[in-house]
Amino acid sequence: MTDHADIQAPGLQLGEAPPRIPITVEGALAAAAMAVLAVITMANVAMRYLTDISIAFTEEYSVAIMVVMTFLGSAAAFGADRHIRVTYFTEKLPLRTARMVEIFVLLCGLFVFGALAWFGAFYTWDEYRFEVLSPGLGVPQWLYTGWMPLMSLVICARLLGRMIRVARA
Repeated sequence: MTDHADIQAPGLQLGEAPPRIPITVEGALAAAAMAVLAVITMANVAMRYLTDISIAFTEEYSVAIMVVMTFLGSAAAFGADRHIRVTYFTEKLPLRTARMVEIFVLLCGLFVFGALAWFGAFYTWDEYRFEVLSPGLGVPQWLYTGWMPLMSLVICARLLGRMIRVARA
């Protein structure tokens, strides 16, 4: 395990406590997804090289796994205060104002990913209800899109946790 100082972003120091749920949870899940992706891709490459035949499911599953990896990486980044931002101006603000700006930024992120979870859930429900199938394999499409609202909720949880830590600091 790493301590909080190792994962905290350089620059803006707000003095908040480390996250209660370690960031390594998302890191381990992302690493597992990447390992599955590597195995699938390597099997497809070997199959193409040896037989000139592609494994049909690899492209569709690879895209879905990459989306899950992206959401897991985003959750880890928000939880560890390593999300993309420009801190040039906030570093020059007084600590109290910098905290207020950080809370506003986290609220904006919470709104965006909350909306993504909300509308993604409706989108997934529509795909389930209308029995939409994926174009490549004919698998129910909701199995792929269902990860979007779930992972958005994970990001919302990380944003909310970080917001609470910043407010208490």
